Amino acid sequence: MTSLGLFLLLTCLFATGQGEIFTRCGLAKRLQELGLDGYKGYSLGNWVCMAYHESRFNTAATHYNDYDGSTDFGIFQINSRYWCQYGSQTSSNICGIQCSELLTDDIAVDVRCAKTVVTDSANGMGAWVAWRLYCEGRDVSQYIQGCNV
Repeated sequence: MTSLGLFLLLTCLFATGQGEIFTRCGLAKRLQELGLDGYKGYSLGNWVCMAYHESRFNTAATHYNDYDGSTDFGIFQINSRYWCQYGSQTSSNICGIQCSELLTDDIAVDVRCAKTVVTDSANGMGAWVAWRLYCEGRDVSQYIQGCNV
């Protein structure tokens, strides 16, 4: 009976839609549908490269930053200090959303906020450290190769 109870509890926890891990091509297609290909001059390959290095395509990814107490959320690891509201933490909340909205398998909210980051940040995609380290100035075509996008 205990094993059955544990199984049912775990089933309920996983059935609540705690996010999705996209495939490379699945993400490329979805980002294209949501208008990121060429947005502000950044190719689709740049967006997929950045998402890979930020979250490994995991919509439920979070990362706590010791240096300032902020947290990064979702497939693009959008930071709570500036872009979204996380509990009672002080935030500029420039995207006007709750950070928890970035953790679902529907990445439309993430994309809208990422567009805001690129538009409002003085650094464009340079706002993401992973993009600067792994994608900027590099051939990112491999991230969409064979995806028919």
